[in-house]
Amino acid sequence: MNKLLQLCSDIADLWSKYSSTYLSGMSNTLILALTATAIGCVIGLACGVLNTIPCSKTDNPVKRFFLALIRVIVRIYVEVFRGTPMILQAVFIFFGLPYFTDNQMQFSNIWTVSVLVVSINTGAYMAESVRGGILSIDPGQTEGAKAIGMNHFQTMTSVVLPQALRNIMPQIGNNLIINIKDTSVMFIIGFSDFFAKHKGVVGATFKYFPSATVEMLGYLSMTLVASILLRALEKRMDGSDNYELVQTDVLTGPAGTYNYPVKGSPSDEHSPAAERHRRADKLAKTRKNAGESDVGNRNLDQRGER
Repeated sequence: MNKLLQLCSDIADLWSKYSSTYLSGMSNTLILALTATAIGCVIGLACGVLNTIPCSKTDNPVKRFFLALIRVIVRIYVEVFRGTPMILQAVFIFFGLPYFTDNQMQFSNIWTVSVLVVSINTGAYMAESVRGGILSIDPGQTEGAKAIGMNHFQTMTSVVLPQALRNIMPQIGNNLIINIKDTSVMFIIGFSDFFAKHKGVVGATFKYFPSATVEMLGYLSMTLVASILLRALEKRMDGSDNYELVQTDVLTGPAGTYNYPVKGSPSDEHSPAAERHRRADKLAKTRKNAGESDVGNRNLDQRGER
């Protein structure tokens, strides 16, 4: 119990002195993670679409050659950046450029190289997620789009991708949460993220465990908030569980075959006027049937008398 109280006291002391340092590191981490995830999604989307372009033996040989070349390049990119640690990718890119150019070229902005590394790493994972999302869409929808004259680009942008993006939203959120944590490896090239700020505080106070506890709570709070926001976004994309018919239909003009009634009008089947109309029709039919039955009985009686 005494140790726990001591830990709380050390954390409070660190926060009172270095709260601005911790918050600055959290801000840098969030900016890097959000920016790199967005760019990585664009890279993954492009790679996923290129990987799913249809190609048959009857196509132009030039088209087949370039599609095969693109798929090989995308496959190499995905396998390399999925199969190596991000920290080594950062070292290779940051220190490799000046090494191969004899220091003639090097990164002058640490933000640029950090965003580049995290983006291309995220793009490699997103490429396979996008490809899987596209393949998960029913092929009948693609065939239907082609049947009404859509080309591959129109089919992708108007039919397939809107549904595929909803399917891969959990993976996009997962990559964002991973990037919030994995950006900590960027300290190896001098990026001032949350982890780098923690190391600076430890160097000044020698309170490693209390500072690590602050860091753990900070990362946990960022990932929890991201998870809550992403679940809310997914729920919003799903739409409401209850659907009502629209009051105006843009297809009424060209189709000319149907129209949705104005809510509350006599033509609305749920309005009180429509209910009264149905009851009146039912009563009239009942009376008519009863009248026909009486006429039939009278005719039978007359025949019997004869």
